[in-house]
Amino acid sequence: MPDLKKIDPHVASFLASVKTRFEVVEIDPDLADTADFCREYDYPLDKAANTLIVASKRGPKRFSGCVVLATTRLDVNQRVRKLMEVSRVSFANADQMMELTGMKVGGVTPFGIPQDVPLYVDSRVMACDWIILGSGNRDAKIKIAPTVFNEIPNAQVIEDLAMEVET
Repeated sequence: MPDLKKIDPHVASFLASVKTRFEVVEIDPDLADTADFCREYDYPLDKAANTLIVASKRGPKRFSGCVVLATTRLDVNQRVRKLMEVSRVSFANADQMMELTGMKVGGVTPFGIPQDVPLYVDSRVMACDWIILGSGNRDAKIKIAPTVFNEIPNAQVIEDLAMEVET
């Protein structure tokens, strides 16, 4: 079992309960942002998965979590809006993310999203043999097989949740 001391306690509890094997990668918190992390620690961007929180803009506040590869762009205004069945959406701000997940930007992970919040996973993520995700804080990352999403009750794999980014 990997050392779970460097990650958020809620995330550690979740990871201790799953069957999917994982690795904790300790990092410099100043390098937690995806591009910085990948460059400094020599991980490919196409294996880095970002967890983004989306919020409705009108009516009662609704949230969703979305997991996409760093080489793609989340289709917020079309795909996510339709999945959430709301008229307008935007990315949650740092305060909303902290209130919903207890996590700061750069550390948000799908393993800490409340189970009553839908978690949408782009199908490209599932095609990877392993991915890097946040750990709930900025001190570590989690290297894990995307099959872990099969163990998360509120996770749904969505085709074309994100779009390829032209480089």
